[in-house]
Amino acid sequence: MTCKDCVSSVTEKLISLDEVKDLKIDLENGIAELEVLKTLTLEKLSVVLLPKYIPTMENQPFNKAFLEQSPSKLKQLFPLFFIFLYLIAGSVLLQRNTFRFTNFMIDYMGLFFVVFSFFKFLDYKGFPSAFAQYDPLAKRIVFYAKIYPFIETLLGLMFLLRWELNFAFFATIVILSITTLGVVFTLFDKNKINCACLGTSLKLPMTEASLIENVIMIMMAVAMLFYQFG
Repeated sequence: MTCKDCVSSVTEKLISLDEVKDLKIDLENGIAELEVLKTLTLEKLSVVLLPKYIPTMENQPFNKAFLEQSPSKLKQLFPLFFIFLYLIAGSVLLQRNTFRFTNFMIDYMGLFFVVFSFFKFLDYKGFPSAFAQYDPLAKRIVFYAKIYPFIETLLGLMFLLRWELNFAFFATIVILSITTLGVVFTLFDKNKINCACLGTSLKLPMTEASLIENVIMIMMAVAMLFYQFG
């Protein structure tokens, strides 16, 4: 590689590989650092880079970059699944003696927002920039990204305290629909970024799980609105 156009071309080719999560290319020193999800062979690299570029293992730092592996997607998403399990358990326990599915959904949505906002506050300074990578509104309005954790906390308390529920349902649909749109575009473009749903303290990859969690919340809010006015 001899110029910035070369770097852009190589970056585009490498980031298209399913194995590659992230990469950095140092043009001056001729070093490429790749973070991969699983083993990436030189043969597969040759397919996407040839005939103009020939990958080699002669440079030791370059070789180490290829051999470095990230945890599997399932292992990376384990904290998210674990949190969902606790949210479900907590929502069931809040029903006390009489279980009503509508109350279960409201409590689940309340706990969801409170818990997820907590993780965003753990690295409050880093959250806005991470969130703005995929949320359409946060990209355009920095202030929105900064107050988003507070919005989630407020919505969570509104659900748990049963205060202005119709407004909370409507706000949930609007806010999460905007975020979901950004998640869809990110997945469609195969952009390999971290999801800010649990803030930046936990490095969660942007996957279909991020989409599913938003869709479930939106469906719950829509169902509850129909139930309230039905």
